[in-house]
Amino acid sequence: MIQIYHNNRCSKSRCGLKILEDAGVDFEVVNYLNDVPSELELRRILNLLGIPPLALVRQNEAIWKSDYKGKTLSDDAIITAMLEHPKLIERPIVIKDGKAVIGRPPETILDIL
Repeated sequence: MIQIYHNNRCSKSRCGLKILEDAGVDFEVVNYLNDVPSELELRRILNLLGIPPLALVRQNEAIWKSDYKGKTLSDDAIITAMLEHPKLIERPIVIKDGKAVIGRPPETILDIL
């Protein structure tokens, strides 16, 4: 099953959702702002993406700039920040068959289909 971690207020995320719809594939939408992933799930996503936690952070978000920017943070602290403030998680993320991509630009989603 394909999953898309989606934020409907984000234009890139909406574009990613449309790519999946246009491809005619079955997928599950995870509204991660309301259904925040567990720490285990977030670590699994990072592992599938093959990136460190900081690479998944939206560093232009106000909460990042005010509370975290310029601080030396461990990977665990960054993961905790994303769990406490899920809007910090980059989006959309699409997962299929043990592989994941960040849909930025949204066309990268085609690589996983």
